[in-house]
Amino acid sequence: MSTEPETTQDAEPGTPGSDTAAVPAPAGEDADRADGLSEDASEEMAEDASSEGDEGAAGEGADAGEAGSAEAAEGAAQVSEAAAELAAQRVERERIERRKAEKQGPIEAGGKLSGTAADLLAAVRAVESGEKPLATPFREPEPAPRRAAPEPVRRPQPIAAPAAPAPGAAPEAVAAVRAVLAGAGAPEGLAAQVVAVLGEGAEGQLREDPWQLLRVSGVRPEQADGFARAVLGAECGPDDERRGTALTVWLLEQAAVAGHTALDAPVLVSALSQRSVPDPDAAVQSALAEGEALVFQDALDSAAPAPAAEEDAEEPQERPVRILIGLERYALAEESLADALARLMNSVPKADGSADDWERAAASAPRSAGELIRTVGAHGLVLHTGGDASRAEAAALLRACRALGLRGWAATHTDGGRDSFAARATGSAEGAGDGRGDGPAAGAVTVAGLLSGAEGPGRDADGALDLDVLVVLDAPQLDVETAAMLAESLADGARLVLSGDPGVLWSAGPGRVFADLLAARACPQVASRTPDPGPLGELVSGIGIGELNQVEAPGKEVVIVPVRDAGEAVHRTVQLVADSVPRAIGVPAGQTQVITPGHGGTAGTRALNSALKERLNPGPGRFGGFDPGDRIVHSPAPGRTVMGRVVRADAEGLHLECSGTPVVVAKERVEGTVRHGWALTAHQAVGLRWPAVVVVLPGDAAGALTRPWVYTAFGRAERHLSVVHGVEQGLARAVAEVPQKPRTTRLGALLKAQTPTTD
Repeated sequence: MSTEPETTQDAEPGTPGSDTAAVPAPAGEDADRADGLSEDASEEMAEDASSEGDEGAAGEGADAGEAGSAEAAEGAAQVSEAAAELAAQRVERERIERRKAEKQGPIEAGGKLSGTAADLLAAVRAVESGEKPLATPFREPEPAPRRAAPEPVRRPQPIAAPAAPAPGAAPEAVAAVRAVLAGAGAPEGLAAQVVAVLGEGAEGQLREDPWQLLRVSGVRPEQADGFARAVLGAECGPDDERRGTALTVWLLEQAAVAGHTALDAPVLVSALSQRSVPDPDAAVQSALAEGEALVFQDALDSAAPAPAAEEDAEEPQERPVRILIGLERYALAEESLADALARLMNSVPKADGSADDWERAAASAPRSAGELIRTVGAHGLVLHTGGDASRAEAAALLRACRALGLRGWAATHTDGGRDSFAARATGSAEGAGDGRGDGPAAGAVTVAGLLSGAEGPGRDADGALDLDVLVVLDAPQLDVETAAMLAESLADGARLVLSGDPGVLWSAGPGRVFADLLAARACPQVASRTPDPGPLGELVSGIGIGELNQVEAPGKEVVIVPVRDAGEAVHRTVQLVADSVPRAIGVPAGQTQVITPGHGGTAGTRALNSALKERLNPGPGRFGGFDPGDRIVHSPAPGRTVMGRVVRADAEGLHLECSGTPVVVAKERVEGTVRHGWALTAHQAVGLRWPAVVVVLPGDAAGALTRPWVYTAFGRAERHLSVVHGVEQGLARAVAEVPQKPRTTRLGALLKAQTPTTD
């Protein structure tokens, strides 16, 4: 593993460290503001000193007066001198008082203020007189022109016009909700979302229970509390039962975003206490009584063996249980998934030839593939684990199924994964087509396309998927709802194979389906014996078991690029993608992917995409920050990532090309669903691979690293991996000590209750 690669030998030197950077002087308006502060401070100090001098002079004058009256023999000249001194002091005090009064009095606009301060004062007076709204002073100054448009920041933006009503929402219902929001000082642009969530009676629901606003995505508890105070007035309080119920539901929704399908009752109660709910137990009970949440009791496996019961024992010993609270949506999905999987395991596979036929197919395949074929021939549900090389075994299984006359299909989570698997399965590098017919891509579809009917075999007369064997690749990416829909769509006698690498990051949605199934041991498991080849395979395999090994990379398959700070990390990343990797490795910039831990920060996807666009495809970004030729990532649905490029923009929206398929994104959806795609997070990159990958690890990312994150990011590279390394020992520590973040789910307990354990 090289530490200073040939790929960057003749590159420009890194930027100086922060310890050598000079502190710049304020410029423009900031400089004026700084100077103004300095003048004010000087005046105040001068006044203090003058006041102290005046008081001292007054004291001296009083002493002089007393001395003059005590020593009248010294003559009238001395008395006159003291009186003159006192008179001068009185004049000086009056002058100081006038200056103080002037400062405390009103300031005329334009008199002593300039710039933003003067604009703000003028706007306030305009509002007081009813001339115009207070908006202009808070607008950010126009950014200075630059050669390339920066990556759009995905944060709530000021609403310039009322949002269009949600599909199917009555305009009068939206208008009524808008009036309620405006009256309480809440953004009127939320009206359409409120109606979409609460329905036609949203206005009455908000007036009756203002905390219903928390059901709208993006609304925080403190914002809902402020809205409730404005609506309810003196009746609003932290002990309001409606508030406790709404916060309970909101916390469960936030837990689902983090991957949990339920929460332990003590965890939920503690979270409610942190949100200033006086009686969190009562809040949970209220949510349960209203049907907003469900309660479950899951038996726990006792770590210690139960003591032998005595002969005279009257009652059996109770098993320990844990109390879970969850939303109905995810509870039903887990229960439906468990039922469907149990049905597949217990149903007799369809007539598809004799056991001898399956055995002959297994014998003619390589060792690991043969074991998979043999196991699938005898069972309705099989788990298959392995790295990228194990996809060849899934491809061999599909070929065997078709040779036996079975309708076998493979489903991936991304278009790129589908195309890659189709090429591997057919031995062809040609385009993958659309997943229909008997062409090169026959048998390879995306999960979304399969469920919607846009790809794959379609459905039979009973509504089940018209297939015999379904292989789901990248199975760790299955969230509980998608997995339930897939399993429920399979007919009795169909075979389901879940194949994937257990070391990668889990699904973006709630649940940990693949991990729960592996832990439950309720069905056969086949582990691939085909290792990923080369130095990259050796490196990633070591990470999977918690070891960050130094591997031999004679062909510069792995290169470490040390950096001192985030600015240098961005600079070196652009240099690698645009120059070093294409020149030294032979991989063009269009086939090199950058992966970084997060979207924000000085070396997140936004900063990196802005810098890479400026170098690789500069332009003004006339359509929402995008230009033709921009590399993008499109997220048509939460958790789904599609890579592509911008073709053009017109009145219809932004025209994209994603895996050879034209896609049009409406203008109002561009900001929320399209990002520049030169740099991704590891979660976005799961299921995809590129010839070259540059993983960026700035110093402030050390706390976000976990073993699955590193395993996933490093494993996206096929030929070359560059690591822009600024976390020092944080990388090795994450690989050795930081496992996957735990998720609370019920699928494992449900499976154990329905099926016997398989050894």
